[in-house]
Amino acid sequence: MNTAPTIKNKKAYHNFEITDKLEAGLVLQGTEVKSLREGNVSMGDSFVRVFGEELFLVNLHIAEYKQGGFANHDPMRKRKLLLHRREIKRLSGKVRERGFTMVPLRIYFNERGIAKVELGLCRGKRQYDKREAIRKRDQAREASREMRH
Repeated sequence: MNTAPTIKNKKAYHNFEITDKLEAGLVLQGTEVKSLREGNVSMGDSFVRVFGEELFLVNLHIAEYKQGGFANHDPMRKRKLLLHRREIKRLSGKVRERGFTMVPLRIYFNERGIAKVELGLCRGKRQYDKREAIRKRDQAREASREMRH
């Protein structure tokens, strides 16, 4: 039974229009895994950057593990993503296109207990797009409220 939390990046759904989703593995240190299992992670401004033929997750803050001692990790270090080579080439080509970026949507542990990250290939939303999305969500909420009463 997997009791580790699923950490979602709610800000990404508000700030970006997500066109594609995929799963990637994370290269983590021991204390990072323990801290993730406790849910001590912040994905606010994190994104994926291409360095050569590799993808790295940048600005992901995983808090230091309380019982880590001297072997604790750097909370803001770049974390390597594990993907197949052809996926990396396809995604790096998309990211080089104007306007596309990759952000983490959620971090979770699979049934085998391995940490995975769900990435979203997205474009940034304009301010009026964000307002329109909020307006549509409020209208849908009002309509469902009217249907109940």
